[in-house]
Amino acid sequence: MSMGSEASDEILSLEKQMVSYFSDGAKLLGLPKSVGEMYGLLYSSREPLAMDEMVQRLEISKGSASQGIKMLRTLGAVLEENKPGDRKTYYKADVELKRLVGGFIKEEIRPHMESGSRKLKALEGDVDALPAGEEKEFLLERVERLERWSKRVQMVLPLLQKFLGTKS
Repeated sequence: MSMGSEASDEILSLEKQMVSYFSDGAKLLGLPKSVGEMYGLLYSSREPLAMDEMVQRLEISKGSASQGIKMLRTLGAVLEENKPGDRKTYYKADVELKRLVGGFIKEEIRPHMESGSRKLKALEGDVDALPAGEEKEFLLERVERLERWSKRVQMVLPLLQKFLGTKS
């Protein structure tokens, strides 16, 4: 095996490790595995990649890739490039942490927090409607605890965004 081939194999191995790393991170954040895989592939690629190349290299469906690119765009995690004389769109990873976190907060966490606030109000009303007793007291304490958690997260998000220099 030539020296170039060994280096190439090592690079492919490292690329797979990065894809796996970002795939695990996406799953942890509740995002589809393919979103993490696509970002990992783009992150580890020196050159921008077209969607068909990502489909081939990751062995995912075109539909999954299309949905993944859409989500990555929404999160602000990819940059697009067009090459002269080529109709394809090429993508590269946006590696600015503040934009990635800012996009995730804006598109994933804030909507969940708003929805959660409405659900907590409905829960509180439902628990208030229960007949007096130990079960009602227990459930009221749990709803109040959730409300405290929610308020803490709402206090931390602006601090995190300010720390990262992102906009809300």
